[in-house]
Amino acid sequence: MTDRVHLSHPDVGPLEESYLVAALRSGWVAPVGPDLDAFENEVAARVGTRGAVAVSSGTAALHLALLGVGVQPGDAVVVPTLTFVATANAVRYTGARPVFVDCDARTGNIDVPLLTELLHRLRARGERVGAVVPVDMFGSCADYPALLPVCGDAGVPVVEDAAEALGATDHGRPAGSFGQVGALSFNGNKIMTTSSGGMLVSDDLPLLARARHLASQAREPVTHYEHRETGYNYRLSNLLAALGRAQLARLDGMIGRRRLLRDRYAKLFASVPGVELVGAEDVESNCWLTVIRVRSERSGWRAADLAAHLAAQNIETRPVWKPMHRQPAYADFESLLTGAADDLFAEGLTLPSGSGLTEQQIAAVFGAIEGFLAVRTGAVSG
Repeated sequence: MTDRVHLSHPDVGPLEESYLVAALRSGWVAPVGPDLDAFENEVAARVGTRGAVAVSSGTAALHLALLGVGVQPGDAVVVPTLTFVATANAVRYTGARPVFVDCDARTGNIDVPLLTELLHRLRARGERVGAVVPVDMFGSCADYPALLPVCGDAGVPVVEDAAEALGATDHGRPAGSFGQVGALSFNGNKIMTTSSGGMLVSDDLPLLARARHLASQAREPVTHYEHRETGYNYRLSNLLAALGRAQLARLDGMIGRRRLLRDRYAKLFASVPGVELVGAEDVESNCWLTVIRVRSERSGWRAADLAAHLAAQNIETRPVWKPMHRQPAYADFESLLTGAADDLFAEGLTLPSGSGLTEQQIAAVFGAIEGFLAVRTGAVSG
């Protein structure tokens, strides 16, 4: 590792090492084994679903989830425009097309009234809507009490993209459990990691059995290699599952550290004009990333100015996701917009949020921000 302060680097230590060594010594190195089975059971228990299937990435989980709910080539699939590209890419893998909808300006999550309007529009045109894929942005659940009845009334299945939200809840219900199927990510920058990896979680056991079959090259259960359809090489390895089990055992502590950072950022910016934390009122978030929004007409400076200041001190920041309707790969796809995602992209900034940040690194980050604010505003809240 370098001296650079990263947004959300992996938080691993002796426990993870011990789990990996034990898995290596067990001889279960290939993509099956007791740690893989245990990891699926433990994540399902954490999310509160009847089952789970561990796969090679969150994108693979989304792909299999969409196939599982019956998305077909030519379908429209509603996707938030404010998301990582994997959400839209997974739709394209099925032969369907994403239709983008804007976000709620306060949270970055899908705008449910706008979703309602979009579903009415698509149905009025006689379009088949294969699924709605809400994304739990920055570790906060979408507004499922409002969203689920809208999708239920329209007869459209929900695939929950909870890649950023493991450990978050909404009214006590865990992220990943709201749709017919949920997709988790264990990428290196997520709340917990298996280096790379993902998981489907669902109460729909036939859907999970189908996903497990497809993820294993669709191999038939016979002694020779037989394949009646196209499958995928999507299964997670037993070794990475062992790493995930150790991470899952530490998840609450890692969320707690991120929440302390979020609270400290909130205190720091509380008296700074024109700056607010996105989704700050969500006490059930896993606080994966802390995002500030800077309204330059009030603050006198832009998010990009703070980003440049921190970059000069080797501290990583990043704008929020560039909306899908602005991406060259998806600019020609249909969308229903209010401008909220565009504004968040222009005015938002993600700050170092990792649970593995040392006290020295945290002090460096806050010292750098305080120095910037002292010059720009003359008013720094401690």
